[in-house]
Amino acid sequence: MLLPWRNRSIHPETLGLFYGFLGVFSFSLTLPATRVAVTGLDPLFVGLGRGVVAGTLAAVVLGLTRQPWPNLRQWRSLAVVALGVVLGFPLLSAWAMQQLPAAHGAVVLGLLPLATAVAGVMRTGERPSRLFWLASVVGSATVVGFALSAGAEGLYGADLVLLGAVIAAAFGYAEGGKLAQSLGGWQVICWALVLAAPIEAIPTIMVAGNQSLMAAPMAWLGFLYLCLVSQLVGFFAWYHGLAMGGVARVSQMQLLQPFLTIGFSALLLKETITLGTMAAASLVILSVAISRKAKIRRY
Repeated sequence: MLLPWRNRSIHPETLGLFYGFLGVFSFSLTLPATRVAVTGLDPLFVGLGRGVVAGTLAAVVLGLTRQPWPNLRQWRSLAVVALGVVLGFPLLSAWAMQQLPAAHGAVVLGLLPLATAVAGVMRTGERPSRLFWLASVVGSATVVGFALSAGAEGLYGADLVLLGAVIAAAFGYAEGGKLAQSLGGWQVICWALVLAAPIEAIPTIMVAGNQSLMAAPMAWLGFLYLCLVSQLVGFFAWYHGLAMGGVARVSQMQLLQPFLTIGFSALLLKETITLGTMAAASLVILSVAISRKAKIRRY
C-alpha cells in the first residue's frame, strides 16, 4: 500500500531493498534536523515530543482504517519496538547531539547497519555468510573513517550515549522487521507510537510547562520534520522493506545515509562535495552491492 502499483515480477528482496532505501532517504535528515531543533528547544521535549505528535497522528490513521488490535505476542514485540525507536533512540540521540558536533553522530551511527544485522541474527534467525559480514564491516569502517576525517576528532562521554541510541535502534529495527511480516510495516510503527505516547506525554507536558517554547522557526521546522517523517512516514517504507528483504540485508542500506545527507547539503546549502566524499561513497555503494549478492540463510 506504499505505492500505487505493485510489480509481482520483481523479487521480494529487490523490492525490500527499494523500500529500505526510501526509508533511509527519509531518515537522512534526522540528525541534522535534531541538531537544528535542539538549538532552540529542550532535548527532552524534542526526543519525546516527536513521539507524542507522531503517536497522535498514528492513532488517527489506525482509527480511520479500522485496524484490528494486535494480539498479546504482538504487543510484546511492539513494546521492544517502542523502547528502541520511539523512546530510546530519539531521546538518547537528542541529548547526545546537544553535546556533540554533527560529525560525531556520523561516526557512531556508521555502526548502525552492522548493529542491526547482528540484532537481526539474534531476533529473526537470519544467518548471513562470511562475505556478507566482510562487506558490512568494510562499509561500516568506511563510514566511520570518513566521518573521522571530516572532523570528528577524539571521543567524548556523550559518544557513549549515542552508542546506546544505536543499540536501541538496532533492536527496534530488527524486532519491527520481524513483526512487520505478520502485522504489516506501517501498522508496526503506528501501534508502537500509540503504545509509547502515554509514557511520553507526561514528561513532554512537564517540560513544555517549565521551559520556554519560544524558538526560532528553523528549530520548529526541524522538530516538525522529526515528528512527521523521521518518526512516522519514513518507518512505513523502512519496516516494509525489512519485512520483505530481510533485516540483515536491508539494514545495509543505512550505510548510504551519511552520503545522502551530504547530497542534501550540496543541493540545499550549496556545500561542496569533495573527491574524498565521492571515493568513500563509491566504496560504500560497492559494499552494499556485495552484501546484496551475499547469501543469507533463514531458520
